[in-house]
Amino acid sequence: MTVPVQSLLFADAREAADLAAFLGRLLHYDRAAAVRLQAGGGALAVFGRPPSFEVLAIRAVRLADTHDFDVTVSAGELLESLDVEGPDAGAGALPQPVTGPPWTGVLPPRGGWRECRPALPGPVALGAALSAAVTEFRGRDEALPEDRRTRAERELIGRDIWSRTVGGTELPLRAVHAAQALGFLRSAPDFPVALLAAGAWLRLRTPFGAIALRRAGAGLGPLGVSVGGQELRS
Repeated sequence: MTVPVQSLLFADAREAADLAAFLGRLLHYDRAAAVRLQAGGGALAVFGRPPSFEVLAIRAVRLADTHDFDVTVSAGELLESLDVEGPDAGAGALPQPVTGPPWTGVLPPRGGWRECRPALPGPVALGAALSAAVTEFRGRDEALPEDRRTRAERELIGRDIWSRTVGGTELPLRAVHAAQALGFLRSAPDFPVALLAAGAWLRLRTPFGAIALRRAGAGLGPLGVSVGGQELRS
C-alpha cells in the first residue's frame, strides 16, 4: 500500500547524524539494505541486518515530534532524505514502504530480558579478542597453499574463528565484531556493555546500539529498545 511521505524531525541534528552514520555502515555491507522502522511517542527504533555478520543491529534515536508507525523502507532512500549539516539539519523524510526481506518480520522478544551469567568481559578484553581474531585470520589466510586460496576456504576460516564464544558466555565473537564494525563498541575501560538473554535470543547492549541474535542452533524473529526511558516494541 502506498502511503504519503511523512517528514521526520529529530530531537537535534546530532540524532540525525548518528542515524546517518549507522545507515551508511549498513549500506557498506549491503547496498540494497532495507531497515524496519518502529516509532512510538518521541522515539524511533531502526532495525537492520548486515549480511556479513548474520545478526540484527538496532539503533534508537530521539524524535522532536510524536509519531506512531511501523514500516520497512530502503536504507539508502532514508539516508538520502536526512539533512545533517544544511539549513534543515535534523530533518528527514519517511520513504515509501518496500517489501522487506524475511528477517523484517522476525524480531526479538518484547520483554523478559535478563543479564547473562557469567557476565560479558569488559570492552578492553572484547577489543583484544577482536584484534587476536583478525590476526589469526590473516595468518591462516596467508598460510593457505595457492591452490586453496579461494573465497570458500576463507569463509571456512572466518566461520571457525567468528563462531567462537566470548568469555564463557554463549555470545559468538561475530556479534562483537558486528558491534565494532557498526560503531556500537568502544575499547575504553569504563564503556558500558552488557549481555542480555530472553528465550532463544541474546542481545549485546551498548549506549550506541544493540546487536541481537538467536542462540546457537535456534536459527533467525519482537525487541524492546529504550530511548529516554521509553521502550519501543514490535
